[in-house]
This record gives sequence, structure tokens and C-alpha cells, in this order.
Amino acid sequence: MGALTARPLAGLPEITAGADLATLILDAGPAPADDEIVVVAHKAISKAEARIRALDSIVPSPRAHELAAANDKDPRHVQAILDESAELLRADHGVLIARTPHGFVCANAGVDESNTPGDGLLILLPRDPDRSARALRARLRELSGRSPAVLISDSFGRAWRLGQLDTALGCAGLVPLDDWRGRHDRRGRELRASVIAVADAVTAAADLTREKDSGEPVVIVAGLGQHVQADDGPGAAALIRPIAEDLFN
Repeated sequence: MGALTARPLAGLPEITAGADLATLILDAGPAPADDEIVVVAHKAISKAEARIRALDSIVPSPRAHELAAANDKDPRHVQAILDESAELLRADHGVLIARTPHGFVCANAGVDESNTPGDGLLILLPRDPDRSARALRARLRELSGRSPAVLISDSFGRAWRLGQLDTALGCAGLVPLDDWRGRHDRRGRELRASVIAVADAVTAAADLTREKDSGEPVVIVAGLGQHVQADDGPGAAALIRPIAEDLFN
């Protein structure tokens, strides 16, 4: 293992629908190397893919009005959350915990008002973050001849700890999980439960290099080439625990 470095890309413009993110990334600095990782905040992807919804266009249902009144929220915002949810798991203390169609369990189904391009707008999660990661990687390869891994990230809360950490929503070209089961520790004991969430660890480390108001949605991570692979791999979907194995479901 060597040194790990992460550097945010400065000078990227506000991302708009249809933006060519690969071109913007390459214009902002040297082309990422084949053994580097490009970590992109999901909002940049969502904006480029026009995953934005105006509150004024939303007609709340009776259920949305009920949940909004109980949780001190705008019923239009609640309706957007319901529309982005496969299952509403809990609503309490002003937060709606939902399982999204992707399989993510997160607050408000990932629907967010921060860093929107204007007032009265909501940013939604990408429809298929793994597909978005693969497409961005392919475009970077097309333009630069290089194939860095690509991660798409968002900040998630954690059930048993305070604070949020960036988590991988989409992944291409990176081994998302490093499975140590069957290997041995330094004393020769067989490891039975050690599976390292590499993709989540990389997104969390990348997020430490930028402020939430910095306007720097892209971070280049170097030093983890051992986890970068030529093929796109299984994606971040491999990180989602099956419902049948969810002890708290």
C-alpha cells in the first residue's frame, strides 16, 4: 500500500442539463490516469441528466399532506419523496426514511434542496447511477484515451452513529468490495467476516477534500490503483445488502 492523495477540481462551471461532464473534467486539469479514480458528487450527474423537479409542478396527494403536517415539511417536497420511493420505511422527526428503486435506504429518498440551480427546485438521484458511472468512464476514455475508475457519491446518514459520510451510488472500473474472507490475519487466524467497502471508503475520503459550498463536485483520487480494473465491474449495486439479509427490515 502506498500514499493516498485526493485533489478536488477547481473551476468547474455550474452543471446544466445535457452538460458533457467528461469534457468539463478534462478542461479543468490533466486527464486522470488509468489507475486513478474520478469521484463525482451525484448532484453534478443529476443536473446533467435533468433530474431536477420544480416544486410548483407537484400536486401533493392526501398521503403527502398527512406526512407533511406530521413532519413539518412542504407537502410538495413530501410528494416528490414518495414518487422517488419504492417503500417508505419510517417518517419521524422531520425525516422520511425510504428505500429507493435502486435499493438505497436513505433519508428523503435522496431528494434534496441544497445546491440546486435556483429556488423552488429539488434534485433527485440519478435513475441508474451505475449506468451513469459507466457512461462517464466511457466518455473519458473516448476523449483522453485513459480509463480511470469512476464513482458517483452522495452523503448518507448512518443508523447507529451521528453525522453523514459520502457513499458510492454508482461505480465503474473499481472493485467495490475487497473480500478478505478465507484469508488470514497476521497471526494466521482465518478471517470470516472482513469485507472492505472500498467504493464507500474512497467516496468518504474524497469528500474530506472539499467544503459543501465549494462548488467542487469532482475529486481525483490516486494511490489505489490495486482496486482499479479494466472492465467496469459489478457497480455499486454490489454494495447493497439484500433485503433477506437485513436484520432490521
